[in-house]
Amino acid sequence: MTTIAVIDYGMGNLRSVAKALEHVDDRARVQVTWDPAVIRRAARVVLPGVGAIGDCMHELQRLELDAVIREVAGDKPFLGVCLGMQALLSSSEENGGTTALGLVPGEVRHFTAGFRDAGIAPPGKVPHMGWNRVRQVREHPLWTGIADESWFYFVHSYYVPLLDGTLTAGVAHYGMDFTAVIARENMFATQFHPEKSQHAGLRLLANFTRWDGTA
Repeated sequence: MTTIAVIDYGMGNLRSVAKALEHVDDRARVQVTWDPAVIRRAARVVLPGVGAIGDCMHELQRLELDAVIREVAGDKPFLGVCLGMQALLSSSEENGGTTALGLVPGEVRHFTAGFRDAGIAPPGKVPHMGWNRVRQVREHPLWTGIADESWFYFVHSYYVPLLDGTLTAGVAHYGMDFTAVIARENMFATQFHPEKSQHAGLRLLANFTRWDGTA
């Protein structure tokens, strides 16, 4: 039996992520928790999130979970989801500029600013909400059984630009290309919500419950 800690800092889609993980692996023991000891003991860790990065970082720091996340993201299979992916970056433009966890170099940007700087007319409303294809730009165990250009469900006003090197594992397009998936060593993070993405998303979560953290 594998143990999976879903980090609870009072924000986001905690129960839906936990239920989706239980659905794809009935042998998994999924714990929604803010207890550092439980998080450290778990075999795998998930950082979900919905909302504003300023509130996210405030709560992680208040609960003293920021240091725990930096620790477990270095040695356990680790999955970030939506805001949980953006929190891994160095900083975000949101809330007037917010320092994030700094596990991945780069800045999270607002779509409107990105469109303006690129001289692109907005392709639709912000937030970017709904189904979008994701192009797999590098192989990874969590892509197993998922066709390239599969559809996933997004809800976000801020985005991660294309990252340097091999950090970007999946790309989506909304007026411009942006990073939909980050992958590095034992860490994998998605801008989309796998728990809301039907077959492809559930397959990704199932892959995560079996992943040993090696690429």
